[in-house]
This record gives sequence, structure tokens and C-alpha cells, in this order.
Amino acid sequence: MEMRPVVSPGGQTVRHPRHGAGSGLGTASRGSATSRSSSARASGGLTVRRLSRAAEDGFRSALVPGLRSGADAQRLAEELAFAATRLDRLAADPPGLYAEVANPSQSIEERSWLAFLIAYLGPTDEADPFAGIAQARTPWSSGEPPHLDDVATGPRSSHEPGRGPRTTDAYRAWAQRAGSQETAFTGDTAWTPERRFARVFERLALPGLHRGARFDLLATLGRLGVYDLQAGALGLGGNGSVTLAAKRVLGIGDAMLLERRAADLAAACELPLDALDLGFYNWERGARAGLGVDPSTEPDPALLDGALGALGL
Repeated sequence: MEMRPVVSPGGQTVRHPRHGAGSGLGTASRGSATSRSSSARASGGLTVRRLSRAAEDGFRSALVPGLRSGADAQRLAEELAFAATRLDRLAADPPGLYAEVANPSQSIEERSWLAFLIAYLGPTDEADPFAGIAQARTPWSSGEPPHLDDVATGPRSSHEPGRGPRTTDAYRAWAQRAGSQETAFTGDTAWTPERRFARVFERLALPGLHRGARFDLLATLGRLGVYDLQAGALGLGGNGSVTLAAKRVLGIGDAMLLERRAADLAAACELPLDALDLGFYNWERGARAGLGVDPSTEPDPALLDGALGALGL
């Protein structure tokens, strides 16, 4: 393992290990950052272990001014690269139920509804990440709410036990006001993909549908080629994990400056902006959620190298 020097502003040199490009969170040294968790009901009460912040060691980077540890920066680079690898997988070879969403021969209303259920309930990190979603699923055309009693949900689910179909009913009403899901997600045909993402993201602020589910729904629909959607901002705000992570990593609380620094980080790492959503979430959580992709999947070496290089690791 190569030891690379990092020089702090004060001149102190601290060495951090540079892991090989093929390394990932599936290795023993970073196994604690991977968790196969779903809801407590689906996993028999399994709890997620959060990683404590590493001790300061002289690490500094203008891209992530909130970090003072090379270990924290290393883990961030790995999570960002994994998130970008997942997005590439969705576009090239979507796993599980994502393949149905991407299938253009199927009804766009059914595909949109399935994408919503995936984002709302959340894939688990079990052997079949989509089992609970498939069990809860009902056809859009039937008008029936999904079967939510005792449904197995993923770590990033927006569904809460006891809520019933209130959120799914609100989503159906949202689509019906526009005339269809397709019309609601498309909006003005003159919008740019970034504008469309931002406007629909705002309009999807439904009861029980948290920021993470809204963002992942739109990012997924864009990656799978269902609608022309592309994130131009992370939509940070509130006290969710992604916003909290962004504040800690980027070293500021102002929402506008957070968005600017997030865009700068993504550009420097040569990663798509939407990768920061899951990357920040997993970094803050201290355990990797795969969102339909095996959490032990190795990040693409080129993506990982780009992130490590940008952070000076």
C-alpha cells in the first residue's frame, strides 16, 4: 500500500494510505462501512452502526473544508464513486425492477408508478432488494393503493409503519391534477432537463415523501430514460442526512453556498452531481445503502481515482 504525503497549511506532513483503484468497501479494512439493512421489521430488529468521525490528522482540502481527517475524506471518495457507479449501472444495465421501469415497450404510467414505489418504499440490501416492493405493488390502472401492511422497506424508505396509503394517495392525486403522471413529470416541454428536475422536485413535496425519496425518484427516472430529467442542484434543506452531511463536509450552513460547493466538488471529482446525493447519505450514515445495487459492489476504478485525486489522496 503506497503512502502518500498530505501537507497541512501549517506545514506538518501527515501520511495517509492510498488504496488501490480496485479497492472498495467490500474489503475487510472497510467492511464496517457496509451494512445489509432494511426496516427493523424486515431485518429482525437489525440496527445500523454509525461510524464515528475519525481523529484530525492534518488533512486539508479546499473542496471539503469541513473535513479534518484523511480517513473521512477517503471514505467520502469511496461513497461518491460507488454512488456514481450505481448511476452508470442504472443507465447501462438496470437491475431488478428498475429494468421494468426502463422498458419503453411498457405503459409509461405503469413505469412511472413503479418508479415511485421503488423510491418511496426503498430497495433493501437483502438478496432480493425489490421483494417488498414487488409484494406491495398494485397496477396503476387498477386505482388500488399498494399493499403496505408489514411491507419490507429499505434503509432510505420514506414510508412509515402506520401511515397507510396517505402518501400514495397524495401522489395519485398529484398526478390526476395534471391529467396523468406523464404530464406531471414532463411539465413544460420547453423546460431544460435541469429546470424540469427542479420544478417537479418542488411540486412533489407531498405529505410523507421526504427529500431523499423525491430526489432519487427523479434521478432514477432520468437515468432510466423515462423522462428528460437531470439534477442541477441537490435540493438541500431541512435536517435530513444528505443536508447534514453536506454541511459537515462542505463546512458551511447556507443553502445557496452549500449548493455551489457541492457543484464544485462534483466537477473536481469528475462525477455527476446526482451522485453526491447517495454518496453524502452513505457517508453520513456510516453504512452503505445500495439502493438496488449490491452494497459490496466495487466502485468503478476510474471514478474512484478521480475522486481520490481531487481530494489529494
